[in-house]
Amino acid sequence: MNRPLRILLLMISFLIGGHSLQAQSTRLRAANKQFENYSFISAVRLYEEFLRNDKQSNPTETREALTNLGFSYRKLQDTRNAERVYGDLVNKYTDLSSEIYMYYAQALATNGKYKESQKMYSKYGEQQTQDLRGRRFTVSYMDVGRFYQDSSSYKMYSLPINSRQADFSPMYYRGGIVFVSARDESGPFKRVFTWNQTPFLDLYFHADTNEIHAPAVDMLRQPNTAVLGGGKPSAAAAPDLAAAAVTEKKLSKTQVFSRTLNTKYHEGPMTFTRDQKMIVFTRNNGSKGKTGKSNDGVRKLKLYQAVNESGNKWTNVREVPFNNKEYSVGHPAFAPDNSKLYFVSDMPGGFGGTDLYVVEYRNGEWGTPVNMGKDINTEGNEMFPYADENGNIYFSSDGHEGLGGLDVFFAELKDGVAYKGVENVGAPVNSEKDDFGIITDKYRTSGYFSSNRKKGVSDDDIYSFRRTCKELNIMVYDAKTNAPLEQADVRIVRNGVNMDLLLTDPQGSSKLCLDANTEYEFKAVKEGYALNSVRFSTLTQSPKPVMGVTIYLEKSENTIVKGVVKREVDQIPESGVKVTLRDEKTKTEKTVETGPDGGYEFSVKPGTPFTLKAAKDRYATKKMSGKTKKGVNQIITDSLGLYGQGDVFQIKNIYYDLDKFFIRPDAARELERVVKILKEYPEMKVELRSHTDARASDTYNLRLSENRARAALDYIVSRGIKADRLVSRGYGESELLNNCVDGTECSDLDHQRNRRTEFKITAVK
Repeated sequence: MNRPLRILLLMISFLIGGHSLQAQSTRLRAANKQFENYSFISAVRLYEEFLRNDKQSNPTETREALTNLGFSYRKLQDTRNAERVYGDLVNKYTDLSSEIYMYYAQALATNGKYKESQKMYSKYGEQQTQDLRGRRFTVSYMDVGRFYQDSSSYKMYSLPINSRQADFSPMYYRGGIVFVSARDESGPFKRVFTWNQTPFLDLYFHADTNEIHAPAVDMLRQPNTAVLGGGKPSAAAAPDLAAAAVTEKKLSKTQVFSRTLNTKYHEGPMTFTRDQKMIVFTRNNGSKGKTGKSNDGVRKLKLYQAVNESGNKWTNVREVPFNNKEYSVGHPAFAPDNSKLYFVSDMPGGFGGTDLYVVEYRNGEWGTPVNMGKDINTEGNEMFPYADENGNIYFSSDGHEGLGGLDVFFAELKDGVAYKGVENVGAPVNSEKDDFGIITDKYRTSGYFSSNRKKGVSDDDIYSFRRTCKELNIMVYDAKTNAPLEQADVRIVRNGVNMDLLLTDPQGSSKLCLDANTEYEFKAVKEGYALNSVRFSTLTQSPKPVMGVTIYLEKSENTIVKGVVKREVDQIPESGVKVTLRDEKTKTEKTVETGPDGGYEFSVKPGTPFTLKAAKDRYATKKMSGKTKKGVNQIITDSLGLYGQGDVFQIKNIYYDLDKFFIRPDAARELERVVKILKEYPEMKVELRSHTDARASDTYNLRLSENRARAALDYIVSRGIKADRLVSRGYGESELLNNCVDGTECSDLDHQRNRRTEFKITAVK
C-alpha cells in the first residue's frame, strides 16, 4: 500500500530516532541505512531478515529493529503488518514511548478492531494527558454506531478511470475532473519514488463526468467486488453495486492534463479559480532546476500558480510567495469567491503534524497565511481541504474522532471560524481506511472522493457518491380559503442561517432534500400576506421516504421588505452578513444572517418608519432608511451594497492626458462619486493608486504617477474629506492592464487604459 503525496507531506515531521552507539550487526546496519534514506520497502525486507535470522541478537537491537520496522510498515500503509509488529512491541516491553501506543491504536482502528484500539488509546492518554486524541478516541470507540447514522442514504460507485496505481484528489474542471495519478504512461523508462517504488505523481484529466458518473461500474473490477462502505454497517447501509449493469460503452481517453505543469517529480492536488483561468497546485521539485532541499535534506512540498488565458496552455508558472524551503505547503483549495485559499502546512507554530491554513487573495495579491485554529486543527494531521459553494469546508483528519486512518470532516464557517466545531461525514464516505480529497455540491448530494479502502484495485482510488434524497414537501396555503398559493417564496433557514430561496408551484408546493442532524425553519413570503414560518428537525431519523410540512398565510396589509446583500466590488451576493431591521416606532429589532444568495426578508406593519443595517467584519456597515405606506400592501425590494477592506472601487477609472497630471473635467465627475462614498462612510480610509502607460522611462513614469495620485488626493481634500483618511501612491508602469509594454505598438486608446487611478479601501469600521 502507498499514499505518495500524503506520505510526502507527512514526511516533513518524520525524524529518524537515535540509534545505539554500540556495534550493530551487518543486517541491522543495512536496514537502518535504507530506513534513514526513506527507502521503506527495502528497509522492511532487511528488518524482517534481521529479526528472522539473528535470533541471538542483542535485545536492544531487536527492539530497535521492531520499532523501525513498525514505523516502516506504518509509512507504507501496510496496517496489518504494522499491527503485528506493534503488537509484538507492546507484548514484549513495558517501558515503551507513548507514540508506540498511538501507532498501535491507529493500526488497530484502521483494521476495524475498535475495542482493542480503544485500550491502546487509553494507554496513550495516560502518558500524554495534554494530547486530547487519547481521551477523544477512547470515548468515541465505545460506540461507533454514530458514524453509520446516515449511511443508508448514500450510494457509492467505483469509477472506470482508476488505474492500477494511485489515483486521488479529483477537482472539477470544464465539465470533467482533473486528478492526481501515479500511472506511468511515459514509455519503457519508468521513474519511481524511492520511498515505495511507485511512479511519480502527475496531473491527469478526464473531460466528461457524465461518462464516469453513477451508476457506472469500474471496468477494471468484477461487478461483485465493488461493494464499498468500510467498517461493519448493517445490511441496509451497504451500498449495492451488484444490481448495476456493466456498461459496454467505450470510455473516452484519460489524458495528461498539462505537459507544461507536469514535471519529472511529484505534481499533486490542485484547485482552480471560479473562471478556471488560474490554477494553484502542489509540487515537490525545486524551482528552475534547483533542488530546493531544506537544511535537513528533504525536498519540501510547495504551491505553484499558473494562468490559462486561452485554450489549454498554462503559462507564467511561479511559486506562491509564502512557500518556504524549511517546511511544506500543499493541498490548495480556493474559496468559492476566490477571496481566500485554504492549504495544508507543517510550518512552525501549528497544533500537530500538518494543519489547515488560510490566506487572503485579493486583486492578484497574496496575504499572510493564518492557522485555522484549534477547532479544526488537532495534534494529528489535517489535510486535503475543499471549499463548497456555500463557503464551508471539508477536510480529512486522523486527529478528530473517526473510523480509522484519515476520515472526511465538514465544518460550517462563520467569519472564517468553525463556530459549530467539525462533523464527521460518516459512512460510507468514511471507512476504517484512508478517505480524503472530497469534492461535492453545496448540499453533499453528489460528488467524488478518494480512498484506499480494501476493495480498491490498488492503494488509492477515486469513487463517486450520490445521496438518496429524503424529500420534504413544503406546502403553502391561504389560511382562510385553504387554496394553494402559487409563486410564494419559501426561505430555507438551516441551523439559523438563511440558505436557498424556493418558489412554490401551482399546487402551492416546493420540495427539498433534507440533511441529517439539522434544525430547519421555513419562512413563506407572498405579497398581500403576512410572513409565516414553521420549524422542522432531522435530529431524529424518520423511516418515511417523503415527509411534509404546511405553512398557512393570512391576508395582511403588512409590507414585505426584502433584498440581497452584495459586495460592491463585484456584485456577488455576500453570505454571513447580519441584516437588522429596526422598527423606529416601537424601537424593536429583527435580525437575520444571509446565506449564499445574500437574501433577507422582513414583514413590517403599515405606516412604519424603519432602518435597515447590514454588518460584517472587515466590511463597512451599510444603513438605509424607509417607511411603509398605510393602507397599501407592497413589497419593498432593495439591494444593500457592502464595501470591504482591500476592495478596489468598481467605478469608472480616472484618465489623464499624456504626460499630464492635472484633473480633467471627466475625472472630476468621477472623483465626486468617491467623495460621496467617503462622506457616507466617515471611518473609511482609501489609498489612491495611480498608474501610467509604458511610453517613457520607468523613473519618469513613477514620478508622473505619484503626481497624478497626489492630484486626486488634493481634489478630494478640497471637497471636505480629511487628508488623514487618504494615502496617495504611484505605481508607474508596473501594473499594466494589457500588453502595451515598451517596444510594443499600441493605439492611443490602449495606452490610455493604463493611465488610470484606482481607489482601494484600506480600512473600514
